Amino acid sequence: MLQLNIKNETARLRAVVLGTAKNNGPIPKAEDCYDPKSVQHVLAGTYPKEEDMILEMEAVAKVFKKYDIKVFRPDIIENYNQIFSRDIAFVIEDKLIKANILPDREKEFQAIQHVIEQINPKKLIQLPEECHVEGGDVMPWNNYIFIGTYSGEDYPNYITARTNTNAVKALQELFPNKIVKPFELRKSNTEAKENALHLDCCFQPIGKDKAILHKNGFLIESEYEWLLSYFGKENVFVITKEEMYNMNSNVFSISENVIISEQNFKRLNTWLRGNGFTVEEVPYAEIAKQEGLLRCSTLPLIRD
Repeated sequence: MLQLNIKNETARLRAVVLGTAKNNGPIPKAEDCYDPKSVQHVLAGTYPKEEDMILEMEAVAKVFKKYDIKVFRPDIIENYNQIFSRDIAFVIEDKLIKANILPDREKEFQAIQHVIEQINPKKLIQLPEECHVEGGDVMPWNNYIFIGTYSGEDYPNYITARTNTNAVKALQELFPNKIVKPFELRKSNTEAKENALHLDCCFQPIGKDKAILHKNGFLIESEYEWLLSYFGKENVFVITKEEMYNMNSNVFSISENVIISEQNFKRLNTWLRGNGFTVEEVPYAEIAKQEGLLRCSTLPLIRD
């Protein structure tokens, strides 16, 4: 059996589900895309090729192997995008919560059934139907659970709004010993640079007490300011709109000292090394075209 254990974003990783780009299917039509960045690349003819994305994901698998991490991969579904395993489920403490995601993506959860079968059924949680939530919006951080959400009345109009207030309440009930702290995110169906698809597109804690942060991703300035003062300005790497668009906040921590990052994130990687982190650089720029990066394509199961 897998003894799930996730209390924060950065404790030493022992087991993870890494998505797959194999058999990823044809280039989608613009109207079938789930986010503005994918639409942009479809229309420009620069949508990523399957073989390039496979190479990128294998580079990450290689880093996991180097650090002796148990890696699970989804079963392959023919002609189907299974890169972003973070969307389909997430672990908090010893529970795996199935994400209520876009109905079209139910198959993705079925494809990790071989992992689910190794988990105590009592530890599997399915939230009520009215709770919309995706793993990219949920960040356990010790006593806190940070959650990206959108509570506007126009929520149904945004395919980019993935986590609603009902889910925030449900998680608070599920983890009464935690402080569940929601953050309102800026949403746009059409402008990738004005859209924070998930919380991890504009914020991520790293190390013991540091964070990567992008101001414009937050609708309410005081919520951004809260994070800035919680981590302390000197501990926060603030990214520009362009860096957010390129997914600089979507790196992935193997431990408090080791971070997997995209090789083109020059400014960020220099800052990380200057702050004592070991940075494992991988190519991930093709996958980034779908508005997701390293954190989005990983589902951590066990951290020390």
